[in-house]
Amino acid sequence: MGDTNTFEKSVDELDAIVSKMESGDLSLDESLKLFEKGVKLTRECQKTLADAEAKIEKLMKDVDQ
Repeated sequence: MGDTNTFEKSVDELDAIVSKMESGDLSLDESLKLFEKGVKLTRECQKTLADAEAKIEKLMKDVDQ
């Protein structure tokens, strides 16, 4: 499942971004760039989760019928 791989990579990247930002060693510009990237990754992850939830709901409806 390619989506899972991408999702897990995105979560790992988000973890790395949080660690870098928590270190306090970044300039304001670097922090803003990382924050922007983090927001984008978060949105992508939320979409992946919503798509997975929709698939599960459809499968459960199919099973109930």
